Amino acid sequence: MNQSAYAISAAPAGILSTRPAAQARSVAAGELFKLRVADLHKRYGDNEVLKGVSLDARSGDVISLIGTSGSGKSTMLRCINFLEQPDQGSISLDGQTIRIQHSRAGVRSADQAQLQSLRTRLAMVFQNFNLWSHLSVLDNITLAPRQVLGVPAREAEERARAYLDKVGLPARVAGQYPAFLSGGQQQRVAIARALAMEPEIILFDEPTSALDPELVGEVLKVIQTLAEEGRTMIMVTHEMGFARQVSSQVLFLHQGRVEEQGGAEILDQPRSERLQQFLSNRLK
Repeated sequence: MNQSAYAISAAPAGILSTRPAAQARSVAAGELFKLRVADLHKRYGDNEVLKGVSLDARSGDVISLIGTSGSGKSTMLRCINFLEQPDQGSISLDGQTIRIQHSRAGVRSADQAQLQSLRTRLAMVFQNFNLWSHLSVLDNITLAPRQVLGVPAREAEERARAYLDKVGLPARVAGQYPAFLSGGQQQRVAIARALAMEPEIILFDEPTSALDPELVGEVLKVIQTLAEEGRTMIMVTHEMGFARQVSSQVLFLHQGRVEEQGGAEILDQPRSERLQQFLSNRLK
């Protein structure tokens, strides 16, 4: 394993970081990160989508990944829980690095039990909901807790109904099928499904981009509530105002690299020319 996975240092050369000095001192003191992603690379043939991206998250952090389409945001998110196989780099959860092996197809988990454990601790909410169309809302939410975590059926159902209430959906929705719900309702079901696994980190891949504009607010309200509860979340988003409101960190990706990173203030005071241009285009 590359020992850089364990190194604690300033932002790599070429990345503009606005991390506060107090935070830097905490890192230097060796504070344990909830999640560390170091030097992640991903290629599709000759196209290198990720070119050495890194991310550090503490418990309770809300990290927004922003950038133009094709900058590598969603690929980075999918590599974190090995939905995509990275070609290089390391991923650590609570200080435990995921053991990997190199193959012709790239980097793979060398320990399937460890990978399964990782996936039970990370939940993902997808852009297009990814609900099972042939299952009711209740069954969509209870399936993984029962089959993966071994939660008894009654407890899984109680948990599902509690999380449906949490995301603002009425009890009657539990018996309905996804096709009969609005996009906003389906995404809230997807969030309830993620919460039902009681994950330590939630990954959101553009959770509002497939929604009609009038439905975006209801989903953002749920995510904001989760942020206020102190949940650790990593979110790919194009909602700049929302990112400014909830983020403890913002990473701006450009052509597969972290071009600039820092607190939410970088959205108001960007230092790099590319981030300035990106934000200017978002306002047009």
